[in-house]
Amino acid sequence: MNKLIFEFIEANKLDILEEWIKTTKETADDRVVRVVSDQVFTSTSREFIDLIIANIKGLKEDYNTRLTDFAEKVVRLGWPLTFVTKGLHTFSTIVFHRMEESGIITKDNQLDIILEFDGWVTPITNEIVSIYSITWEKTVSLQKIALQELSAPLIPVFDKITVMPLVGTIDTERAKQIMENLLRGAVKHRSEVVLIDITGVPVVDTMVAHHIIQAADAVRLIGAKCMLCGIRPEIAQTIVSLGIDLNQFTTKNSLQKGIEAALELTNRKIVKVEGSK
Repeated sequence: MNKLIFEFIEANKLDILEEWIKTTKETADDRVVRVVSDQVFTSTSREFIDLIIANIKGLKEDYNTRLTDFAEKVVRLGWPLTFVTKGLHTFSTIVFHRMEESGIITKDNQLDIILEFDGWVTPITNEIVSIYSITWEKTVSLQKIALQELSAPLIPVFDKITVMPLVGTIDTERAKQIMENLLRGAVKHRSEVVLIDITGVPVVDTMVAHHIIQAADAVRLIGAKCMLCGIRPEIAQTIVSLGIDLNQFTTKNSLQKGIEAALELTNRKIVKVEGSK
């Protein structure tokens, strides 16, 4: 990089940082500024400027590590890629204008300095976009796995009795996850009775009912009984109007009733202890 640019940035780092933070805050999307405190915004901005200077100094190994760490940090903060790339453009613009005001950039050397700026900004922008994209894809992938695990958990509540509480819409991909978790969990916990609680499922249509019936059939094939809980009146009315046959397994209107029935199926019951309230 041009020695003039490098020396100017080094000598005016704090002033450039202050102007960069002020300009960025004024032009940034509200969601970028709103989600973090001023202290976090300032510290992250300082980290970004230090990162740019590390690139200018040619500290490649240190720069690559810090770039990856910075990308992971801004992804966690929820800052969009446009904010980061625009921030780099803002930085170069501030440096260029300040160099003009200082008389370092003249009509004679202006074209050469512009070419130097372009030769520096373009590669670092490409690197930031690449690392940010990779980090974002990795984060989304991990979040997707976590959501899949949480979307259909099989929970042991008593010996040989497990419950799968379902919340939200059930699509084909989620139905597959439900089936896999049911079978794996029923074998793992040695379940004799598996309760599928649909209290939190807003709509039960033909497709949802079909997936639930398939799951119940699969559970029976491994030697466990399946019970459907959380049949609200509106859900019952929908099932009847659609002509869906749920007679092949027991249904209950609440999870409590389902657990009581499951205990009876495993030769147990809940009793009230004398003297208890």
